[in-house]
Amino acid sequence: MKSFRQELWFETASRRDFINITPEVEQCLKKSGIKEGLCLVNAMHITASVFINDDESGLHHDFEVWLEKLAPHAPTSQYHHNGYEDNADGHLKRQIMGREVIVAITEGKLDFGPWEQIFYGEFDGRRKKRVLVKIVGE
Repeated sequence: MKSFRQELWFETASRRDFINITPEVEQCLKKSGIKEGLCLVNAMHITASVFINDDESGLHHDFEVWLEKLAPHAPTSQYHHNGYEDNADGHLKRQIMGREVIVAITEGKLDFGPWEQIFYGEFDGRRKKRVLVKIVGE
């Protein structure tokens, strides 16, 4: 069995963002040479997420509104975590959206359902963060 590892780095200009990282993950798969196996993609920071969904701007807006209702950023004083930082809401949003995804690899391609894409979700941006891509198989 072969194994491939690569880090993807992101630095968003805003506090929150959703980035379609499917093309970068597909590049990793191509570099790996693996044709059958599994691809793990996970956020390496506690206020960031990796998830699978549709690449549709209305849906991304709906995520933003929904997450802000569930874990509003302000007032920052509502959170016991906030003292040194003001990112408690980012930790909670990450818990909701998830840490990682695993995608099957079939015939050298990510084996998605209709409309599925991989996204990096940033909830406390404006600094460099990384995503791990780990591919195993034959």
